[in-house]
Amino acid sequence: MVKSAICEMLGIEYPVFQGGMAWIADGRLAAAVSNGGGLGIIAAGNAPGSYVREQIRIAREITDRPIGVNIMLMSPFAEEVAKVVTEEKAEVVTTGAGNPSKYMKEWLDAGIKVIPVVASVAMAKLMTRLGASALIAEGGESGGHVGELTTMVLVPQIRDATTLPVIAAGGIADGRGVAAAFMLGAQGVQMGTRFLSAEECTIHPVYKEKILKAADLCTMVTGKRLGHPVRSLRTPFAREYSAAEYGGMPDEELEALATGALRLAVQEGDLKKGCFLSGQIAAMVKKEQPAAEIVKEVMEEAEPLLVRAGEWVK
Repeated sequence: MVKSAICEMLGIEYPVFQGGMAWIADGRLAAAVSNGGGLGIIAAGNAPGSYVREQIRIAREITDRPIGVNIMLMSPFAEEVAKVVTEEKAEVVTTGAGNPSKYMKEWLDAGIKVIPVVASVAMAKLMTRLGASALIAEGGESGGHVGELTTMVLVPQIRDATTLPVIAAGGIADGRGVAAAFMLGAQGVQMGTRFLSAEECTIHPVYKEKILKAADLCTMVTGKRLGHPVRSLRTPFAREYSAAEYGGMPDEELEALATGALRLAVQEGDLKKGCFLSGQIAAMVKKEQPAAEIVKEVMEEAEPLLVRAGEWVK
């Protein structure tokens, strides 16, 4: 079985994280992944602290294994959620869309493992100095908010810049991706889009069908003009937003156009007004299956590849 330092650090069976996808990664999905031996992560997104507390408690009813919470730092509720994860004793906090420096001491003092998402070497070095437990190096192939560098380029640079374990994210959907990530120096992987096909993932059927029928050029990036690029499926909404972005629409109107779009996709499957977040690997997701089966399947696929490559496998 493939093991790494991240397994021992977090008390998990497989070095597989489930991505913190806003309005998607709830307590039930996170618990299913954790029960399958990976690390399930609840996404706070733009939700208030009360929602996050509820989802943590739902997960606790389903699993006694470690769970994480992802905090989107640009959320207006970030400070509120930062306190909730401490009060509810989440084992792990991952962060994105910002710098978590102001919260680090509070979390570390509470015994929480802090694992920020980083998209640059400079941020990796800063988080290392501030006491992070590990780092998630997320390439631009991923869904949602994306950086400039690809996973293939980012992971080895982050690995060379830190002594911490590195989790590779972006463009990973199967054992080949896991093996490639380990060969780049990662000690674990994070997958988001692959878990959209999990039976426990409660996205609207239209959303799930779009993922299962996706082709290779199924995604596009919008939002660069406002400084917050996002990768999503090529839907009527994404095309309309792109046209508005480069057509001179004022920033305020452009921001308003995207407000609530993710929830419309997740909850209503609205192709005209909803933003269907997805990574580039959607075309590799071909079937719906239990979350635990996904975790086990990708690691079983990776093991012989790593053995063949001479990697360490126990």
